[in-house]
Amino acid sequence: MSSVAPVELPIPGGTAGRAPSLEEEYVEATTKTARVKRNLTSKWATVAALLIAVLWTIPTFGLLLSSFRPATLIKTTGWWTIFTNPGLTLDNYKDVLLSSSASAPQLGQYFVNSVAISIPATIFPLVLASMAAYAFAWMNWRGRDVVFVLVFALQIVPLQMALIPLLSFFSRGITIGNALIIPPTPSGTYAQLWFAHTAFALPLAIFLLYNFISQVPGEVIEAARVDGASHGQIFLRIIIPLAMPALASFAIFQFLWVWNDLLVALVFSGGSPDVAPLTQRLAELTGSRGQDWQRLTAAAFVSIVVPLIVFFSLQRYFVRGLLAGSTKG
Repeated sequence: MSSVAPVELPIPGGTAGRAPSLEEEYVEATTKTARVKRNLTSKWATVAALLIAVLWTIPTFGLLLSSFRPATLIKTTGWWTIFTNPGLTLDNYKDVLLSSSASAPQLGQYFVNSVAISIPATIFPLVLASMAAYAFAWMNWRGRDVVFVLVFALQIVPLQMALIPLLSFFSRGITIGNALIIPPTPSGTYAQLWFAHTAFALPLAIFLLYNFISQVPGEVIEAARVDGASHGQIFLRIIIPLAMPALASFAIFQFLWVWNDLLVALVFSGGSPDVAPLTQRLAELTGSRGQDWQRLTAAAFVSIVVPLIVFFSLQRYFVRGLLAGSTKG
C-alpha cells in the first residue's frame, strides 16, 4: 500500500494555503481607505469639527474685538457687550505701531528681531536634519542604529535641563587642557538663540524626516546609483523634491515654535532690546498689574500676522506632511 497525502480542498472565496495577491491587497487597502473616508466625512464628524472650530474661535474673536475697543470700555465692560456698549477705535494699533513715546510699546525693532531669529532658526535645523535623516536611511556606516537610537532618546530630555549647560557653553566655550577648541559665543547676539533653537529642534526633526525619507522607494535610489549619481546628487535631486511635504510641515511647526517662544528668548537674549524677540516685549506690555492690556490685545494680533502668512503659504503641504510615513504603498 502506498500512502497518499490528503489533498487540501480549496475553500470558496478563501485564501487558505497561499498569500494574498496584489489585487486582493489593493482591494483591501481601498476598502479601508473608503471606510476611513466615510467615517471622517459623516454628518456627526462634520458637526463635531464645526463645534470644535467654534469653541476654538470664540476666544480669538473676543481678543480681536477687544483690540479695537477703547481702554475705558475694555476696563468696564466685556467684549460680548459690543451691541449694548458700542465703540471701536484704532488708537490701540496706533499706540502700538506708530507712537514715538518712550512709554509706547514700539514693536518695530522687536518685530525685526523675531524675524531675524525665526527664519535662521527654522532653516538651520531643517537643513541639518534632512541631511542626517538621509544618512540614517540610505547610507551604511558602522554604529548607525546606535546613533539613531541616541538621537531619538534626546527627545526625552526636558528642554529646561539643558538651559544652564548651554549658558555655560556659550560663556566659556570648550577647552581641552590649555587649548580652546570652541570659543565662547558673544552675548547680545542672535547666534546664541540660533544655536539653542537648532539644538532643541534637531532630535524631533531627524526622527520625523527619517520616517518619510526612509520610505522613498529603494528602486529609485538604486537606479540613481546605477546612473552614477553620488549621495549629494541623490539627496538634492531626488530626496528633497519627494520630501517637500514633510519639510514644509516641519518648517511650519518649527517657525511657529520659535516665533512664539518666550523661555529660550528670556534666557539667551540677555534682556537686550537689540536681540529680544516680540514675545518678550509682549510679556512686558501687561504691566505690573495688567493695567495696559488694551495695548496687549493689539500687539498680540500684530504678532499673529507673520505666522498666518507662513501657515497659509505652506498649507497645501501641511496635511500631506502630517501623514508622511503613516502609510505604505
